[in-house]
Amino acid sequence: MDHKTLRGKKFLASMSLCVSLGVSLMALVLSCANARAETGLSDLKVQTPYRLSVFAHVRGARSLAPAHEIATVFVGTRAKSLYAIREGKVHVLSASLRVPNGIVWRAPYLYVAEQHRVSRYRFDKFQSRLPAGEVLFDGLPNKKHHGWRVAAIGADDRLYLAVGAPCNICTPKGLEGTIVRLPLTGGAPEIYARGVRNSVGMDFRPQSGVLFFTDNGADFMGDNSPLEELNRAPRKGMFFGYPFFGGARERTRQFETRPLPQESTFPVATFPAHNAPLGVHFYRGEKIEDLKGDAFVALHGSWNRSVPDGYRVIRLHFEHGNPAPSRQSVFIDGFLHLEGGRGRPVDVTTHWDGSLLVSDDARGLVYQIQ
Repeated sequence: MDHKTLRGKKFLASMSLCVSLGVSLMALVLSCANARAETGLSDLKVQTPYRLSVFAHVRGARSLAPAHEIATVFVGTRAKSLYAIREGKVHVLSASLRVPNGIVWRAPYLYVAEQHRVSRYRFDKFQSRLPAGEVLFDGLPNKKHHGWRVAAIGADDRLYLAVGAPCNICTPKGLEGTIVRLPLTGGAPEIYARGVRNSVGMDFRPQSGVLFFTDNGADFMGDNSPLEELNRAPRKGMFFGYPFFGGARERTRQFETRPLPQESTFPVATFPAHNAPLGVHFYRGEKIEDLKGDAFVALHGSWNRSVPDGYRVIRLHFEHGNPAPSRQSVFIDGFLHLEGGRGRPVDVTTHWDGSLLVSDDARGLVYQIQ
């Protein structure tokens, strides 16, 4: 064997070893990432007899939109990225959107509410990149403060969007501080509800078609004030108190002497101050009989309270169309003291297999509860 051939064989052997080491290293990295995600899951306490596991790793995971027709779960964020989970793999559909937090699926379209506009994208089959879209409305207030939208489709086949007030306590202008709705094919939105400070979760109760939405109370009114809200909005034209009320029945100092523009509707359920209720969802599966008719609210957790509070998922049992105060319970707890960093639940939804999915934007995870 000549020296040139020998050098060639040694080179190929070295390359093979490098490739093997590279693959092993990549597997080790992925294994470590999975281990880090699994670390501390034992500290998450879910109601008996349910069990919790990691469904997917998605950086900044917030709004969830399962699409059974194409076996995909879409995931929105407060950054620039929109993701899709399919067969255990996470795809970056786009990394150039403007706060694509509000997403909802109605086959064959994925509706995406960004900070400044709402669009829809047609998926006749799964695609690993976001297809060309159709802008439905581009006149949303383009302000960063409370600029992450949430979206839902009502029983009237219209798209509902929450538009937060761009401040802590101030007088909203235009579409600010409202919930609006528009046709699924697009057009100018109409205001459905006013006096909404910052709703980051809405859902329609399947049994009645009535809209329920969370609303975050004002900051800097004290550790235990104001209470956070879950509201019921069965008809257009209702007023929910902001900025005259910071939350529930607690008046704001800035507006306490001013007359209300109309009668205020107060929440049907409340949560402790600064718990930050975000996603609300009515269980829609057939698999878990015990959960039928119940709603779930993700308490994202406080950032401006001397003793942190929230950081859990609450279960609400409904009676006569409203949550029963005595039947509110903690469904998942332990996010505050997780090993490896606290978690912050954001959204809850029903997977097409009947399980529940919960997003956590702090740890970049989507959990599955079975």
